[in-house]
Amino acid sequence: MSQHPMSLLYDPFMLAPLKILEQIKARLRETLGILPLGEAEGFGSLILELPCGFGLAPDLPGPRFHFAHSHRGDLRAGYGVAGEWIAQGPGRLQRLRAVARAVAARWHQVDPDETGFSGFAMLGLAAAPNESCGTDPAALPNALFWLPELGLCSHGGQAALVLTTALPARADGLLARWEARLDQLLPLLGLPALDPLTPAHLEPGDSEPDARTWCHLVAAALEEIDRARFQKVVVCRRLSLRGQRRFDLTRLNAALSYLFPSCQVVSIRRERANFVAATPERLFTQRHNRVEADAIAGTARRAEDADRDAEITRGLRTCEKNLREHRVVVEAVTDALSQCSHRLDPPDGPRILQLNNAQHLWSVLRGELHPDVDVFRLAELLHPTPATNGQPRQAARNWLRRTEPFERGWYTGAAGIVEPDLTGELWVLLRCAQISDRIAELYAGAGIVAGSDPMSEWHETEHKLAAMSTALQFA
Repeated sequence: MSQHPMSLLYDPFMLAPLKILEQIKARLRETLGILPLGEAEGFGSLILELPCGFGLAPDLPGPRFHFAHSHRGDLRAGYGVAGEWIAQGPGRLQRLRAVARAVAARWHQVDPDETGFSGFAMLGLAAAPNESCGTDPAALPNALFWLPELGLCSHGGQAALVLTTALPARADGLLARWEARLDQLLPLLGLPALDPLTPAHLEPGDSEPDARTWCHLVAAALEEIDRARFQKVVVCRRLSLRGQRRFDLTRLNAALSYLFPSCQVVSIRRERANFVAATPERLFTQRHNRVEADAIAGTARRAEDADRDAEITRGLRTCEKNLREHRVVVEAVTDALSQCSHRLDPPDGPRILQLNNAQHLWSVLRGELHPDVDVFRLAELLHPTPATNGQPRQAARNWLRRTEPFERGWYTGAAGIVEPDLTGELWVLLRCAQISDRIAELYAGAGIVAGSDPMSEWHETEHKLAAMSTALQFA
């Protein structure tokens, strides 16, 4: 694999990284006093312009999150913790919404360079509200609202730093801490993207469930569908892989962005938890009172031969089983959005979403929201979708709780960026891995509807697991 093409955007840093570091630090000293450090409670964010955009954020010690989408040229990364709140249980989103509203009401934003960027937070949640993430430092909490101390934004060739602190704060201590952060970060922005390592063999471990148990689970799901208990349920599996070396998460992020440029690459590190995803599925994007949501369901493999690949695509467009699975998701997303929207446009699709290793039926739904609808309300209504859970939602969830052999954690959960006005964008966490040293636990699932074949669905999960396993070979 060649050097990541986005590394070409680093040229200004490569010309004079020390000069740029001193310029940014001087600008920090000039503008720090604009923040109401001793006069207010809440949070303050200082936004400083960077000389160019970039496609990957460097790694730094400590807590970190990273969202990058190569095709859109978008990146948001956060380092450290200015504020952090966790929740669990059926009311997790309501509790985090109350926190976020209190933060937003006292969040002082200063943009002296008129970058147009703003401070931001991360919202992430596990697949189910009652998952017992507990106090295990190798697991992410059930639901998390995270305001980073240092943020990086990049879009369309423009970029900015966002420095955030709890208020009140002492200027001298804050300046010393933020300058130390800049000393760590800015020289790394001047480095080209890391070349991938030589592909390494991955030793497969246990698959949970195994193929035989999987077939029994799918058969049991089909019996429930025949009895009209639900229309669809998504059964998932977990595969353990061992690498020959410790996985390098910076190289993994670069490999995923290169291999899957139309996917959102998500990387979250908190304590000993390392969670990575390359997901094609957006839960929603909210901009002011407008919303867009994806409905992705119905899957087929790709083929190296162009004629054979086109034949598979035509088959996906006309396959009754896949079209039925897709309609279930479109109807559920439409129903959810109708509860919070003045107006909904007709579904745009289904079209074909093509990835390197799979292709999906994809529709986009758009609407105009009622006042006071925010990312937390949208997440309540839309998550989990039938694409990751089933339909009806509660019946499918109850069956999965009884029958799936493991808790999903953040796989099929959601995560994304929250703006100061509590709008933003969340992504469904698919094509995921939980990584610890040389061990990676991968997750994938398949939607079961009337007409599903157990072994065909097993092979579908194999194709989905290949997205992460291929990238891990280069990390």
